Amino acid sequence: MNADRETTSPDTGRVGEVFLAFLKLGLTSFGGPIAHLGYFRDELVLRRKWVSEDAYAELVALCQFLPGPASSQTGFVLGLARAGPLGAIAAWTAFTLPSALLMLAVASGASRLQGGVAAAAIHGLKLVAIVIVAQAVWGMARSLTPDLRRVTIALAAALVLGLWGSATGQVAAIVIGGVAGLFLCRDLAASPAEGLPIRVSRRVGMTSLTLFGALLFSLPVMSAALGKPGWNLFDIFYRAGALVFGGGHVVLPLLRAELVPTGLMTDDQFLTGYGAAQALPGPLFAIAGYLGPIAAGGAWGALPAILGVFLPGLLIVIGILPFWSHLRHNPVTRSIVAGVNAAVVGILAMALYDPLWTTGIGSLADVAAVGAGLVALMRWHIPPITLVVAMVGFSAIGARLA
Repeated sequence: MNADRETTSPDTGRVGEVFLAFLKLGLTSFGGPIAHLGYFRDELVLRRKWVSEDAYAELVALCQFLPGPASSQTGFVLGLARAGPLGAIAAWTAFTLPSALLMLAVASGASRLQGGVAAAAIHGLKLVAIVIVAQAVWGMARSLTPDLRRVTIALAAALVLGLWGSATGQVAAIVIGGVAGLFLCRDLAASPAEGLPIRVSRRVGMTSLTLFGALLFSLPVMSAALGKPGWNLFDIFYRAGALVFGGGHVVLPLLRAELVPTGLMTDDQFLTGYGAAQALPGPLFAIAGYLGPIAAGGAWGALPAILGVFLPGLLIVIGILPFWSHLRHNPVTRSIVAGVNAAVVGILAMALYDPLWTTGIGSLADVAAVGAGLVALMRWHIPPITLVVAMVGFSAIGARLA
């Protein structure tokens, strides 16, 4: 990777600086990917001045353009800009490690969740997941479906998923969205931001994209041929990470379609982890630290799950960096991405209904609690951890009164 010497010198001091800066962010960045990007801006652009405002805006545009976890990709490239390849690895590791370890701890204690209190806690976490995803659907719909054309694409994607409720159906909805965008969204304006200071050689970019594609197509074959649980988990999480447009919340339907119908875990186990993830800082993709061990029946499952879900997004961002300035001004690319993003809104809206609403709402009191939670989150901007405590408390009180 070639970069400006002043901004990417991979000396040990700068690698350590990157690790400590992102460890702080990994321990304190609550609220999901959009909030994470705000934390990054405050800490790394305004306070530390690692990159300019324009460069940061360009980087955020790139990472939101690509599949994968936008905040983790942004942090990875910021680490690259500051301290080269080792800095990129340090940034991703430090930002992901706290939440991944916490989710592993939740998985380790999940088998001991029994009895009425545990059931109430699980129900409360399901309500949290409904509120968080509803907020995400609302926010993404406002920004990604601002006109009738893209609303129509979102509705079509939701219909496809409703009729074909599997991982294949979700891929089909994304493809349909991209094709529809190509024809319906050709007149969209490009972002004016310019000037990413990070330079990756075309050779490195092509190698990264080749590896991304090779793994995407070969892992299912390798997993079937080898018959090893670790390879199966890596395949499942890699494919989910490769197809997630729109951030961490969208990985929910993709992973559930692979893990629940196949018997690797129950809906209750899956949604418990999703609800718990809302209370933790760091990337939502770190839920793999919970899902992997649950699916594998042991803590070892965390490693293939975490590496699998994050790796495709990191390979893609490395691969696209050398070609980004051309792609972002290409009207065909912009129209396809606009259609895919609109389809993502429909996919997430369908996931809000099934499995979240259908398995989490059991009474009018639950509906009222979700409504109150949405108001508190969107109008009063309460921290997610406060929402978790309130919903679990509400469920516990309801269980006692029942």
